[in-house]
Amino acid sequence: MTGGAGFIGSHLCERLLNEGHEVIALDNLTTGTEENVRHLTRWPTFTLVRGDVTSPFDFDVTRIYNLASPASPVHYQADPVRTTMTNVLGTYHALVLAHRRDAAFLQASTSEVYGDPVEHPQRERYNGNVNPVGIRACYDEGKRCAESLVMDFARRHGVRAKIARIFNTYGPSMTLDDGRVVTSFIVQALTESELTVFGDGRQTRSFCYVDDLVSGLVALMDHPGDLGPVNLGNPEETTVLELAHRVLAIVGGEKRIVFKPLPDDDPRKRKPDISLARSAFGYAPKVSLDEGLRRTIESFRRRLSSYEWQDESAVAHAANASGG
Repeated sequence: MTGGAGFIGSHLCERLLNEGHEVIALDNLTTGTEENVRHLTRWPTFTLVRGDVTSPFDFDVTRIYNLASPASPVHYQADPVRTTMTNVLGTYHALVLAHRRDAAFLQASTSEVYGDPVEHPQRERYNGNVNPVGIRACYDEGKRCAESLVMDFARRHGVRAKIARIFNTYGPSMTLDDGRVVTSFIVQALTESELTVFGDGRQTRSFCYVDDLVSGLVALMDHPGDLGPVNLGNPEETTVLELAHRVLAIVGGEKRIVFKPLPDDDPRKRKPDISLARSAFGYAPKVSLDEGLRRTIESFRRRLSSYEWQDESAVAHAANASGG
């Protein structure tokens, strides 16, 4: 699994280990961390390999989950050229390995391929509305190009390939300063900081708890058919401002919401049409937003009180990270 020490990758590793699989997690630890997978070392069938997907790699595997990429605006805009190379060259190397080993392949794509959509909700046949030269293009277009590579490898070389278009996902093990809106609101609320809402807060997102997303990824990989790109996420649509109020209601205390200008190319709406996943393999998210937020907040509360987050500058950076 490339990106196996990342947020989603670490949860997926644990799921596969629990199912009896041997798992090799390949990660350069740029945004993934050893802390995310430390508890997995109790399995003798788990191996963490530090390496970069922009260089060729080879393992004796039967399945490849390609999750390697920074996924939050703070992280993928920090080095946009490397982000593009990770998504394009990294996907190429993973596909070459799949072809060499005759391994099944799953590409972790993103709802960002739809850009700022004019179709709502977004169906897989919608081709998107993406700015190819904007500050988010390294990720948006990197993932779009990766999808093209996957489909061409499948057609030309017979690689058994799946593409999952992942919508906003949250849960324990998210990087506390990744700038994503769920992370930012929770850290700000727990540190008694102002909650930062960008724009008027009426832009919408659909938030999927990580366990539900992982179930979808496993089911998609197991599916015997050729489905093309498949949306995975929770279709419950929530405004950013409503999310802020839900976090405040769970955390409690007196906090204030402040509004700041909306970043460039920030999507106004995001909601998956999951009809294809539902009909193909019975995909149906089970964890409600309130329950998922409670689990995530409790996890963040423990981490913020731990030794590594006692440094005040680190906590301040997390609390002030821009939402995405």
